[in-house]
Amino acid sequence: MSALIANIPLSLYIHVPWCIKKCPYCDFNSHQIPYAGLDLTIQQQYLQALLADFRSQLDWVQGRKIHSVFIGGGTPSLISGAGYQWLFSQLKQYVKFENNAEITLEANPATVEHDPFESYLDAGINRLSLGVQTFHVEHLKKLGRIHTPEHAQNAIYQAKQAGFQRLNVDLMHGLPEQNQAQALFDLQAAIDAGATHLSWYQLTIEPNTVFYRNQPILPQDEMLADIQDAGEQLLRDHGFVQYEVSAWRKELPSQHNLNYWQFGDYLAIGAGAHGKVTLADGIYRFQKTRLPKDYLDKIPAPHLNMTAIQVDDLPFEFMMNALRLNDGVASGLYAQRTGLNLQGLQPILQDLRAKKLLQNDDNRLATTELGQRYLNSVLDAFL
Repeated sequence: MSALIANIPLSLYIHVPWCIKKCPYCDFNSHQIPYAGLDLTIQQQYLQALLADFRSQLDWVQGRKIHSVFIGGGTPSLISGAGYQWLFSQLKQYVKFENNAEITLEANPATVEHDPFESYLDAGINRLSLGVQTFHVEHLKKLGRIHTPEHAQNAIYQAKQAGFQRLNVDLMHGLPEQNQAQALFDLQAAIDAGATHLSWYQLTIEPNTVFYRNQPILPQDEMLADIQDAGEQLLRDHGFVQYEVSAWRKELPSQHNLNYWQFGDYLAIGAGAHGKVTLADGIYRFQKTRLPKDYLDKIPAPHLNMTAIQVDDLPFEFMMNALRLNDGVASGLYAQRTGLNLQGLQPILQDLRAKKLLQNDDNRLATTELGQRYLNSVLDAFL
């Protein structure tokens, strides 16, 4: 296993656990703060804690450079551009970053929640992901969002004016009482505003959310299928290429997300952050304590649930990620990322190819169009 580690890309996930308003569909680790924003003292304490957390994971770097960074939340844009500039200057004292490493910041469109976009660009952040979700006023209200359609359009415009050339817009469909025309309107609005990358995915009701306790009226399955088909056609008509289940692009794919899907490694810092690392004795997943207070009370916060992925579970874990990609991955990646011989999966692969669920290509692990449609059934074969 140790000989393979040097060739496994290493990314970094940073979690910011606060938001101004908790959305009723959100099951992420986010905690509401006063509308006035995040106290500067708390920002500084948290940034110091992030650095200490990072230093506690240095043994897992194993000579590698940071391939990509994703700052998620919560609302990461509650922390100032200057704060991130300080953090990255500190991180780079311990670990080198690859040249032109992709650094993504999630941001909300509401103007009260972020610095001018130029300040994030100055900090070295070179990709934005704006949590728009919808451009419909009524749907924004139902989703508990605090921004307006105008905020969203202005945020996209301002980000591009600031100099961001890579801009993802997050959109959801299958919203409460949404029809096909409204879903397509959202896509068209994002395209017209200048989005170069779209994350377009169906709203799902997750446990431990307000929507789970008080379920809204969602579109029926037939409507959801019509929305999916029409939306995909609209995106193709405007030159967007689908490269993952919910990811569409006119620019480079997200390097950070590709590393997830290709079963790469990622350090994880921040309250509630989850990471994955390959060590000499196995592949491990871990998480950090969820509550911001607990995270700040003990610096560095301990690594919780540091659990080795069992060898019998590795085929499913690998395929669950790799087969999300429309083009799949080279067959050789399986051995490179898991340390296992693909030959052991040949009976399963041959059966799936016979059923026309996997492409008939020994050099590639990729679903057919039919396999992508029934991806869960494909993945069940590896359990």
